[in-house]
Amino acid sequence: MARDALMHLSETAWEFTLLNTFPVPSSVAPHWSELCSLLARLHNDAMPWAGQVALIRLWYLPHLERLHDNVAARAADLDQLEQIAGPYATRSTFLTELTLDAPEATSAEARHPHRDEDYLVLSTIHSAKGQEWDAVFVLNVTDGCIPSDMAVGSREQIEEERRLLYVAMTRARQHLHLVQPLRFFRSHQQRHGDGYVLATRSRFIPEGILDYFERRTPGRGGLHLSSQSQSRIKVNVAARMREMWK
Repeated sequence: MARDALMHLSETAWEFTLLNTFPVPSSVAPHWSELCSLLARLHNDAMPWAGQVALIRLWYLPHLERLHDNVAARAADLDQLEQIAGPYATRSTFLTELTLDAPEATSAEARHPHRDEDYLVLSTIHSAKGQEWDAVFVLNVTDGCIPSDMAVGSREQIEEERRLLYVAMTRARQHLHLVQPLRFFRSHQQRHGDGYVLATRSRFIPEGILDYFERRTPGRGGLHLSSQSQSRIKVNVAARMREMWK
């Protein structure tokens, strides 16, 4: 009981000092006494660190609703801050860690995306396993890239590269684009150099199956359909690929 009384006297004295030391603007006068009481409790060394952030959050919530928009998201940030503070033993440890490793931002609430907020996912073929997208662009479908020139030393390696292309092609739900560059520019040439080598289509897309693709070639007037694809043949690419690898 004596210890509790001393704690109360200490808090009361510090609160009295706050109330009578600083000039209080009229706009904050209705809330000043409550703030001083809170600071006095936090100032008391005998008060355990556990629960201090909760006290601050509960005091601040009415002011959050009064001062800011998007209250729900901001209140969630305060809840998260309270959870982060929980494992720390002392206030100084928590503040030190928060200062040294401060978060860059907090995530916003999920909402329905607008048309101009769509995004592009960049992925390796290995990372794409098990995922699907409406439209997939497979880049550099050329020999030396698919299959990689580092993985053609044995039949087993080549078959593994073939399976990787199968994985890439079957990630598409609706639209699949296999991109074959026509040339690769040589490295280590002068700034305006235009030396290049012709790019060869991947051996996994042989001539015999090209009629199943809609082929487009860049030209001065834009992209042009090749003669093989003028009829715009529609084909279930995923089903065809599965049949090939059975």
